[in-house]
Amino acid sequence: QVQLVESGGGLVQAGDSLRLSCAASGRTFSSYTMGWFRQAPGKERNFVAVIRWSGSSASYADSVKGRFTISRDNAKNTVYLQMNSLKPEDTAVYYCAASQRASLVISPGQFNYWGQGTQVTVSS
Repeated sequence: QVQLVESGGGLVQAGDSLRLSCAASGRTFSSYTMGWFRQAPGKERNFVAVIRWSGSSASYADSVKGRFTISRDNAKNTVYLQMNSLKPEDTAVYYCAASQRASLVISPGQFNYWGQGTQVTVSS
């Protein structure tokens, strides 16, 4: 069982940066593939970024590539999402998720555990 708690969201202006954190409980955190998703009002939950258990590789949605960076610190049981050059269209609730699959999965259905989400609002 893994419990995930996101933090770091807030209200920022276009062009600003934010770093989201996701703290995980459980001794096996380092074995999970970790991902970030986001969901805007009235829209489905979409993939943002994913990182392998080792941190050796990651994948990003085209809409955030070059602006967002996912990383993890297995010693701290934490995964991060550094978001730079934020745009109003990045406004959403951001969710952290853990998958028992070893590959860089991107479908929400392939993740086993979810956090409660943190709101990110980018004003123009």
